[in-house]
Amino acid sequence: MALKIRLRQQGRTNRPFYRLVLTDSRSPRDGKYLEMLGWYNPFETQEDRLLNVRADRVQHWVSQGAQISEAAQTLIKKVAPTILQEITQKSLALRAKLTQKQRERRKRRRESESAKA
Repeated sequence: MALKIRLRQQGRTNRPFYRLVLTDSRSPRDGKYLEMLGWYNPFETQEDRLLNVRADRVQHWVSQGAQISEAAQTLIKKVAPTILQEITQKSLALRAKLTQKQRERRKRRRESESAKA
């Protein structure tokens, strides 16, 4: 089961209200979810009522392998930018590790080709 952190639309017509939820990636946008991680109200004027994110739970689920949608990323970036920084650092480290493996493979291929010749 692939987990995804994304926005779930609620509210009435022309007054949307969004919940930041953890859900199965196959479920519909407004379908069932596993855990509510926060909410976002774009029509609120006061800054403290506009956005609420439980950063500790987001961090937990990201460490468990959950993917974050683009819209959810922008909201999380406002509240807890360190979470996204950690994700990018991990992906860069993984990419560097893969390139190191690729270098080793190329070196072995060159050695085997030179041995054949």
